[in-house]
Amino acid sequence: MVTQTIDTILDRALARQDLSEAEGVWLLQQRDSEAIEAIRQAADQLRQQQVGETVTYVINRNINFTNICEQHCSFCAFRRDADEAGAYWLSESTMLEKTAEAVQVGATEICMQGGLNPAAKQNGRSLDFYLQLVRSIKQAFPHLHLHAFSPQEVQFIAREDGLSYAEVIAALQAAGVGSMPGTAAEVLDDAVRKVLCPEKIDAATWLEIVGTAHRLGMFNTSTMLSGHIETPVQQMRHLGLLRSLQQQAIERNYPARFTEFILLPFVGQEAPKPLRRRVGRDQPVLSDALLLMAVARLFLGNWIVNHQPSWVKLGLDGATTALTWGCNDIGGTLMEEHITSMAGAQGGTCRTVEELRSAIHSLGRPAQQRDTLYRSLPAVVDHPHHLSSSFS
Repeated sequence: MVTQTIDTILDRALARQDLSEAEGVWLLQQRDSEAIEAIRQAADQLRQQQVGETVTYVINRNINFTNICEQHCSFCAFRRDADEAGAYWLSESTMLEKTAEAVQVGATEICMQGGLNPAAKQNGRSLDFYLQLVRSIKQAFPHLHLHAFSPQEVQFIAREDGLSYAEVIAALQAAGVGSMPGTAAEVLDDAVRKVLCPEKIDAATWLEIVGTAHRLGMFNTSTMLSGHIETPVQQMRHLGLLRSLQQQAIERNYPARFTEFILLPFVGQEAPKPLRRRVGRDQPVLSDALLLMAVARLFLGNWIVNHQPSWVKLGLDGATTALTWGCNDIGGTLMEEHITSMAGAQGGTCRTVEELRSAIHSLGRPAQQRDTLYRSLPAVVDHPHHLSSSFS
């Protein structure tokens, strides 16, 4: 039971003390405008203490190589059956063309994920198909960082080929995968998952695969799909599990850990009708997302210091506002995006470097290009009063 006042809780957070899940729930339940503004200010102040004023971004391209998927998640408007209209499976040459286009505009990262397609095999093995994707890109563009294949995809490969999660991760890593997207987490509560994604891995398996990746030196992002059927208690349990996993990686001195936390608000405009009707709206509620991002900073900040909104889901204006609610990164250029846009998102699928920097500068904050692991690129920070840079 939370007995402290809001000031006491926020003062504890600003003193770098870990909040409890119950305290986080209490903060999420605030409806008074003054209380919410106090939470925003505390999250913004903690962000400034932990990572400073600079807002980072990455030049990347998103490649969803197939939408053919064996699963039927209730929130997904992206997946198709193999013989269904709109189903696609990109060829290797097409993916290389897309990668070359990204490199030409300065991309340092390719983010690659796809549906779970049982026909995606080479030499009779799923793993060989995925390894070929990685090797073809890395051979052509050895300096690119591949941020690829979620924990769900790792489990799918392991199941198809009778391998352990560690064997799959190690093989992908050896082929050239640099980090793993923290997607397929949705909400790490199995009661929620039974409605959202009953065929997906359960919460414990997601945590096991990510923990294995950390132990093997594979960095991950962490995410939450929010704003559908989950409760504040389930939201905070999700954040608590992420925090515990990060603490484990640090305390056990694993070579990798979470690089960031990304909130992914639910977009339901084109989602399957049962969940859409149950949620009762098509687009995210910005105020709810902002409050959750602020509480996430206060709860996770001692352990996961980089926080990113989704401009695809919230729009660039919404994502820019989130930079005053505890976030310090505005994400990537993406160049294309299909999973969220096919769900009816209105934020667009591509942003130029100039658009991202302009959004950052509108807050009077400096912009800094980074790589996937949050190392600064280039050395010179691009300040609001000096808009030139090595990329155009």
